Amino acid sequence: MNRIAFLMIFSAIGLLPFGTAVYGEDNDEKGNALRFKMKSLDGKEIDLQKKYLGKVVMVVNVATKCGLTPQYEKLQALHEKYSKVGLAIVGVPCNQFGMQEPGTAKEIASFCKENYGVEFDMMAKVEVNGKNACPLYKHLTSVEAKPAGKGKISWNFEKFVIDRKGNVVARIKPFESPDSTGVIALIKQKLIEKP
Repeated sequence: MNRIAFLMIFSAIGLLPFGTAVYGEDNDEKGNALRFKMKSLDGKEIDLQKKYLGKVVMVVNVATKCGLTPQYEKLQALHEKYSKVGLAIVGVPCNQFGMQEPGTAKEIASFCKENYGVEFDMMAKVEVNGKNACPLYKHLTSVEAKPAGKGKISWNFEKFVIDRKGNVVARIKPFESPDSTGVIALIKQKLIEKP
């Protein structure tokens, strides 16, 4: 079945809004984005492949003192709506943009819980750009993922979507809301695909 027919069928049955943007294509040649390990916000080592392979993952570099910080609320709403059908939201604190994430792990966790009721996974604070960028972000920024393309992270709340096979399928700019029509369409499209 070709892609257009696929999208029309799922649009007709209400799983994909017709006429919305489809973001990226699979990037198998770039390798599995989940092949790395990271520390969680509470200091535990997480094998991303063991935890997330088979799910649709949205990785977001976050900050507690940014004008975009209210996106936490929308990320939490996505978590509540879609986590049971295979979506994993992963917040990655970073202090490289305007020093807007100065807090300790405990302070970040407390802020997120108290202000936005965050229940999705949060990783330890890392760098996402430059020579000290964590391996996950070195990989994410090397992939030509539409619509934003490859290159350095531009600001807080830049979003990457990874499909059930570990392919980076989209890179979404910070100011695009996590619940925009195009992002929701992409998430729904990827959730109905088999691992």
